[in-house]
Amino acid sequence: MSQTSLIQTAIFVLLGLIGGMTHVIVKAESWDDLKRFPAFKRSLLGALCGFIYYFLHSEQDFPNSVMTIISGYMGTDFIKSVIERLQKGTRGEKK
Repeated sequence: MSQTSLIQTAIFVLLGLIGGMTHVIVKAESWDDLKRFPAFKRSLLGALCGFIYYFLHSEQDFPNSVMTIISGYMGTDFIKSVIERLQKGTRGEKK
């Protein structure tokens, strides 16, 4: 991996992290909500979404930067719902 692609990867991870942190800040009801594990987990999932988006982007420009933040914001809900559905499937629960 070249240094340029490593820097680009770090930028996308950072933008995803910003999106995840934005989700946490918008949904927080008190300052204590920002210090709890679910807030950390959402931020980390946002960074993971930014990392995944790095492999899906066409070029690094303004629209992709904004979409990385949005994927960090919304991707955490998508990942959580996929995990919950997979857990329901393994337990044999029906809706």
